[in-house]
Amino acid sequence: MKKTIRAIAVLVMLNTCAYAQELDSIQVNPLKEVVVSDTKFAQSKEKSGKVIEVITAQDLAKKSGQSLATVLSQAAGVEINGNQSANGKNLGYYIRGGKNRQVLILIDGIPVTDASGISIEYDLRLLPVEQVERIEIMKGAASTLYGTGAATGVINVTLKKSIKKEIQGNAYVNIGSNNTADNHHYNGQDFNQGLSVSGDVKKVQYFAGINSTESKGMSQIAEPTATSNYEEDRFSRQNLLGKIGFKATDKLSLDFFGNYDRIKNDYDFTFDNTGFNDTDANVTTSEQIRFGFAPKYKYSKGEFVLNSGFTKITRDYNEFNTFSNTIDYSVYNSRNVVLDGFNKYNFSKQFFLILGANYQFSDMESTTPFSVITHESTKFNIIDGYTTLVYNSDFGLNINAGARLNNHSAYGNNFVYNFNPSYNFKTSFPLKVLASYSTAYITPSLYQLYSEYGNPFLTPEKNATIEAGFETELLNKKVRLNAVAFYRDQNNAIDFYFDPVTFEAFYVNVNGETKAKGVETAINIALTSKVQLNGNYTFTQVDKALDRLIPKHKANASLSYQPTIRTFLSLDYQYFNARNDAFYDGTTFGVVTTTLGSYQLVNATAKYELIKNRLTVFGAATNLLNEEFVENIGYATRGRNFRIGLNIIL
Repeated sequence: MKKTIRAIAVLVMLNTCAYAQELDSIQVNPLKEVVVSDTKFAQSKEKSGKVIEVITAQDLAKKSGQSLATVLSQAAGVEINGNQSANGKNLGYYIRGGKNRQVLILIDGIPVTDASGISIEYDLRLLPVEQVERIEIMKGAASTLYGTGAATGVINVTLKKSIKKEIQGNAYVNIGSNNTADNHHYNGQDFNQGLSVSGDVKKVQYFAGINSTESKGMSQIAEPTATSNYEEDRFSRQNLLGKIGFKATDKLSLDFFGNYDRIKNDYDFTFDNTGFNDTDANVTTSEQIRFGFAPKYKYSKGEFVLNSGFTKITRDYNEFNTFSNTIDYSVYNSRNVVLDGFNKYNFSKQFFLILGANYQFSDMESTTPFSVITHESTKFNIIDGYTTLVYNSDFGLNINAGARLNNHSAYGNNFVYNFNPSYNFKTSFPLKVLASYSTAYITPSLYQLYSEYGNPFLTPEKNATIEAGFETELLNKKVRLNAVAFYRDQNNAIDFYFDPVTFEAFYVNVNGETKAKGVETAINIALTSKVQLNGNYTFTQVDKALDRLIPKHKANASLSYQPTIRTFLSLDYQYFNARNDAFYDGTTFGVVTTTLGSYQLVNATAKYELIKNRLTVFGAATNLLNEEFVENIGYATRGRNFRIGLNIIL
C-alpha cells in the first residue's frame, strides 16, 4: 500500500499539473485576524483577551518537510520534547511548566485523548502535518471552556476542508535522510507522500485525504561509542481522512468526519542506568478510529453548535524480556465519547453570552503480563455545564468572564472560573493590554486509578494561573510585538512513587503547592517587502518537583527572503538552555537527576514554484552544524539531514 500511494502521487503530479488553477494571495492584518479558541466562536484577535498564536496554512507551507511536533515546538512558550529524536520516540508536551496531561489537544474543536494512557494525552505522531489547515495555541488555564486537562494550554488543530470550487486535488511526495550526528548516509531513509481531493458541489462540501510515511536509518537509543552498532528502528504511518458537509439551509449546516490512523514502529527502552533493551523484537502498533457529527445552526440573535466525536484507540506491544528470553505481549484498548453543545446569544453588538453543556464517557481495558483490566471496572463519565460572558465596548474595553461546574462520576463536583479583561488603546499604533485569572482541574486517568499501580483514593489536581501582557503593531504595522508574564500554582499534583524497601509502586497525590512562572514574547519585523525577521523567547522557572526537561531559556528566530513571487528562502535558528532529566539507578534503587547540556540548531529551507501556484519543489536542511545534543537521557537525536520534495495542486 505504501509503495502504491507513492507511485500514484508521483504519476499524478507528473501528468496532471496542466489542470491546476491559480490561487489568490491574501495579506492579513494580525490583530484583525479571526480566532476561536477563547470563546469557541469566531471573533477578531484584537477583541480576544489572550495572546493566541496562530499558525496559518501559509505558515505551514513555509515549513515543508517538518513534522507537526517540530512546527509546534517553534512557537513561543511551547516545547514538544522528542521532536528531534527518532520518529517512533514518544513525545512530551510542555507549556508553562505543565506536561502532557495538562495540555489539551483539540481537533476541529473536539477534545482528543487516549483513555488507556497513563496521562491520557493524544499522540501527535498519529497526525500528519499535511492534513492540517491551521493551528491555534492558547496558553494558560482554560478549564472554564474546555473542562478537565486544559490546565496550562490548549492546542486547537483544524484539519483541511473543502475548497470553494467543484473539485481540486493535491498530491505531494518528499524524501529525506535520517541520520544522527555520527552517521553520514544521505540516501533516502525517510519517505512521506499523500493525495487529497476536495470540492464544493451545490450544497455539499467534501474533503478526502490519504497519507503514508515510513522511515528507517536511526536507532532510538544513542550509541555509546562510535563503533557501536545498535539496530535501526523502523517507523510507518498510514492515515485516511474524510469530511463531508451539507448546507441544508442558509441557517443550518451539517458536518460529518471520519478518520483512520495507524502507526507501527520498533522501539527501545532502558530498564535503568545498567543497560538498554535494544532488539528487533520490540514492536508497537497504535490504531485510531475517529468519527463524529457537528451540526451548526445560525439564527438572528446567535448560533448553536454541537460537537460530537467517538474515538477508539488500540495499542499493542511485543517486547523482548531479557530475563526470560521470551516475548511479552501487552494490549490496551480505550474508547472515548464527547458531546459538547454550546450556544452564543447576542444581546447586542457589544455583549453576548455563551451557554454550554458537555458530556464525556471514557473506558479502557488492557491485558499485560502483570494484570488484566476490563471495561466494566475501568470507566467514568463527566457532565459539565458552563457559561461565558463576553463584552466588547466601542471605546476599547473587552471582558471575558466565565464559570464551569464539572460533575465527575468518581469525584463529584469541581468548580472553575476565569476573568479576563483587555483594553485596546486607540492611539496612532494598535496596542492591546490584557490580564487574566483562571483556574483549572485535572482528574486522574483510568490507568492511574485502576491499573496494577493504581490508587482509587487519588484526588484531582487543581491549578490557578494569573497573567498580564500586551500585543501591539508599530512602524506602520511593519513590527508586531507581544509579551506575556505568567504565574501558576498547582495543588494535589499526581506523581509516581516507588518504595525502594518494599518495592511497591503506585500513584500518589503530592502534598503542597508547586509553582511555575515565566515570560513569553514574540516579535515579527518586515525589514523590507521581501525580507521578514521573526523571533520568540520563552523564560520558564519551575519548582524542583516540576523541573524535568523544561528549558529555562528557549529562543527561536527565522529570517525569510522572497526575492520573487515564486521563490522563498529561510534560515531558522533554535536555542535550548540546559534542562534536567532523571533516570532510575538499578544499583542504588533511587532516581538520579542529571543535567542535559544546552544546544542550538540551524535549519534552512528553499522553495520554488516551477509552475506558478501549481507545482512547487522544495529542499530543506536541518541541523546544518551537525551538532550533537541530547533531548532525553540515553536516546538518539538527529544530526545533519537533507530533504527534497514536490507538491502539486491539481
